[in-house]
Amino acid sequence: MQRILKFFREVGREMKKVSWPKRKELTSYTMTVLATVAFFAVFFAVIDQGISKLIRIILE
Repeated sequence: MQRILKFFREVGREMKKVSWPKRKELTSYTMTVLATVAFFAVFFAVIDQGISKLIRIILE
């Protein structure tokens, strides 16, 4: 039991050392991730549609 308590105390100490992003940075990072995910979703949807049409043309 002592080892578990020691572990959580050490985790608490280490978490205080973490450099957390400010609100503006976090918003910027979040927007970057969302834009990247949206771009790749559209990109792969277009590629998928193109490949599907190509396969349909070949198989007809």
